[in-house]
Amino acid sequence: MALAALALTPPAHADTLVDNVNGITLDQDGKVVRFTGLLIGSDGKVRQLLDRKDKRPERPDFKEDGKGRTLIPGLIDAHGHVMGLGFSLMLLDLSDTHSLAEAQAAIRQYAADNPEMPWIIGSGWNQEKWGLGRFPTAADLDAVVADRPVWLERVDGHAGWANSAAMAAAKIGPTTKAPEGGRIEMAGGKPSGVFVDAAVALVDAAKPKPLARDLDRAFLLAQQKLISQGITTIADMGTTIQEWQAYRRAGDKKQLAIRILSYGRDIDNMALIAGSEPTPWLYDDKLRMVGVKLYLDGALGSRGAWMKAPYSDAPGQKGLPLLTPAQLRNKMVRASMDKFQVAIHAIGDAANAEALDAIADLSRDLPGERRWRIEHAQIVDPADIARFAEMKVVASMQPIHQPSDRLMAEARLGPDRLKGAYAWRSMEKAGVRLAFGSDVPVESANPFPGIAAAISRTDAAGQPVGGWHPEETVSRETALDGFTRTAAYAAFAEDRLGTLMPGMRADFVILADDPLLASPDAIRKMTPLETWIGGYRYYKKQGGAGG
Repeated sequence: MALAALALTPPAHADTLVDNVNGITLDQDGKVVRFTGLLIGSDGKVRQLLDRKDKRPERPDFKEDGKGRTLIPGLIDAHGHVMGLGFSLMLLDLSDTHSLAEAQAAIRQYAADNPEMPWIIGSGWNQEKWGLGRFPTAADLDAVVADRPVWLERVDGHAGWANSAAMAAAKIGPTTKAPEGGRIEMAGGKPSGVFVDAAVALVDAAKPKPLARDLDRAFLLAQQKLISQGITTIADMGTTIQEWQAYRRAGDKKQLAIRILSYGRDIDNMALIAGSEPTPWLYDDKLRMVGVKLYLDGALGSRGAWMKAPYSDAPGQKGLPLLTPAQLRNKMVRASMDKFQVAIHAIGDAANAEALDAIADLSRDLPGERRWRIEHAQIVDPADIARFAEMKVVASMQPIHQPSDRLMAEARLGPDRLKGAYAWRSMEKAGVRLAFGSDVPVESANPFPGIAAAISRTDAAGQPVGGWHPEETVSRETALDGFTRTAAYAAFAEDRLGTLMPGMRADFVILADDPLLASPDAIRKMTPLETWIGGYRYYKKQGGAGG
């Protein structure tokens, strides 16, 4: 761990020339700019973009030969969960399991390998991916671990799966009532073992809390993973005071490498962390609390997304609004009066419509540029798309959700309600700014499969042939913009991040191939050869090979 931490500590400042590259950036207007050399000042900012004919400085402090490889701006994940990623790397991860039996085997093995753990805690299960046709149950867990509590988050973070010992520890029984905005799945008159949205808190409250050293370890692992994937900045959606303190500890020790744009987990954490206004930029532009994340509904996979009409595969259910109209508006006013940016989680078409209604109501009384964000904007009534543009709402979307969720979305919604699903091109044509991310650890933070999905609407196997609703693909330039310039704009960071124009932070990634020319399949397989942040190389792929 100590050796790994040292890799996150930058060397002394120096003037640097990175030369002989196929350089690509977008300018402030989103136009592609190509260059062959990059001059970085001792302040970690881009000093000059050089063309072939431009004179090079004679004696830079440091010179790097790019060997003709492609250099692009550092990629920005506009929506992720940093600590969720870190803990998924530390705890039981079921995201690679393809059946209930595979998951049970992994749980059994993990329990055997970790006999000292009082609870087995993990995440990543997905009954849709397993083809189970139902939620898993406590009995499914009891069959492999019955002697201590087991508590496993669903891949989307909007449901949890408990064994009988975990429910007993949380004092949950047949008479336990679900909190507002939550649902307890029942079987035979008693809780079956799955808790949806707000009901997750019933078990969460009983599990052991991570210690500061656990948070520090998780953050270290998350940083290393993100940087190796070419992510130089991430919007952390739902930061708690404990997580913020871990980021500050890393910053104080000069071990904060990645840039974090933080959105507090609801109003309480926002106020605890930042007080009466967004924080200044800290640690050389590595950390800033920008705003607050509000949850308006759940997720599609757990049928918690709030829909205008019932689910096609569960006719009695429309999902769960997690806030009343008055609660949503009160929280938005509370944040906005202190100039915090508001990011609203809305997946279902009813949730998106309600978020837009609230923004319309408040925009009349709150002048100034608010830059409202709707996170996911996954299933939108086509009639509501123009409203995003009218009110200049940023659509913060995750392209990789589309290939992952395609079959589930078809089952949940039926064919007639898919027109506004993952509607990137429709949003763009209406004039909406698209910020792209991954929702890590729901999906891998690797941005290259996300770029490939955005331009092709296909999955890792190239399916479906021709793309799923291919009319919603976007251009390579728009996809790159969503992971760079507009992702920075979405968090009020466009004055220093998102492009490699002079005066901007020198955050970039070196690749073997050009993502503006490569096929979707080639883009999907790309891996960074090097990742630089603020003019320092933090990552170099061992062996130097790769796409």
